[in-house]
Amino acid sequence: MGLLVVDAIETSFGDFSRSAAALLLTLHYHGPMTATELAMIGGVTQPTAVRVVGGLIQRGLVVRGGRSGRTAPLALTREGSESANALQAGRLDAMERLLATLPKAERVQFERSLDRLLASATRSRTFARTTCRLCDHRGCSGPLCPIGTRANELEHAAGAKGEPYVVHP
Repeated sequence: MGLLVVDAIETSFGDFSRSAAALLLTLHYHGPMTATELAMIGGVTQPTAVRVVGGLIQRGLVVRGGRSGRTAPLALTREGSESANALQAGRLDAMERLLATLPKAERVQFERSLDRLLASATRSRTFARTTCRLCDHRGCSGPLCPIGTRANELEHAAGAKGEPYVVHP
């Protein structure tokens, strides 16, 4: 099942690599950030982020902001935002095609089961950020997001016990 979903989504990326799509969508949903921050959320190594961002800059999709010490925030250009919107639309279309064969009642049950699986797999805020790096947070936020909700619960539980919240990948 996992490979079926991955293949469908990666096909929707067109000429973007998995890493390029992840970094472009991460910048789209999280706003300007450094290459190191982008790598952490995007689920790639820092050298990979730098290399991929270089390609996105050459394509006119990303720009570097003014330097602050050794870092320069990265942001999307207008073309980058348009590409990110097209990537997201393609991903959603690919998932819709996969789920279209399920009758409505089965689809609702599948979504509920998937929400439970995602929540139970969530172990930290870092996991949530990396797992949700391709998500449209406007459509999946607050109680609608099983991963974010579980990460909030873990942070709250640690705070209630007086313990510092320790991030476990």
